[in-house]
Amino acid sequence: MKLGLHYWNYSTPADPTGIALTLAQTATSAEQAGVASFTVMDHFFQMDAVFAAEEPMLEAYTTLGYVAAKTQRMTLGVLVTGVMYRYPGLLAKTVTTLDVLSGGRARLGIGASWYEREQLGLGVPVVPVAERFERLEETLRICLQMWSADDGPFNGKHYQLAETINSPQPLSRPHPPIMIGGGGEKKTLLLVARYADACNLFGRGGIDDVARKLDVLRGHCAAEGRDYDTIEKTVVAGQAPLEDIDAFLAEVSEYAALGVSEVQVTPDRHPVEFAQRLGDEVLPRLADIS
Repeated sequence: MKLGLHYWNYSTPADPTGIALTLAQTATSAEQAGVASFTVMDHFFQMDAVFAAEEPMLEAYTTLGYVAAKTQRMTLGVLVTGVMYRYPGLLAKTVTTLDVLSGGRARLGIGASWYEREQLGLGVPVVPVAERFERLEETLRICLQMWSADDGPFNGKHYQLAETINSPQPLSRPHPPIMIGGGGEKKTLLLVARYADACNLFGRGGIDDVARKLDVLRGHCAAEGRDYDTIEKTVVAGQAPLEDIDAFLAEVSEYAALGVSEVQVTPDRHPVEFAQRLGDEVLPRLADIS
């Protein structure tokens, strides 16, 4: 079982001049401990459902570029890129840039954006949910085209690209892995079956909820002629790992039995301490779960 660290809070330390050092120390400690992936959120305001919107938040891909320079092995990605925040061609170029500069470690995590407060606040168009999913599918198609030998036009309902030149191409082969985040059973998991290398589900609904989502994904794969086993299953853990390590490992064992291969965790204390304790107390025991 692989462990991912999802860095979602820039409020520690309180002094913004310490954000960069804390981020770097957390990432390097996590990598030294054996953490497999490092992800950040694609938000511009902190989520007001959890924190205050005014709390610190950094732009995701700039942050990952900084982390790429401080690390050597971890996969780097956004959990998850909001489809409304970037034109698809520019997103493909952005992820390509991260992949090239990190030595082939980028992963495109993407989903339908949802946080309307920050969209309205910063002038990002807010469109109906159905249109967001149409745009998400076109974005996936555009990224795959730009990561191929086809540099011709793309003509979709929402996006028209005259040329899809992307030089250099990513170092990852055949392209940076695509991970679609979310558990929507009718649209999101269908897009996973059609386009993705990995899915990302939230574990806060419990093991039965994750099992049901994976069953739905299996059904979509059958309908689309896709091999279900070629899709990596990842989950954001519902259990805080350091509050009760035994309970966390028990939860992870249940995920593993469902075919989940990566669990992401979020710091619930100073992030450097969190990363270090993962290495000392959690990862050695996690290695026995498969």
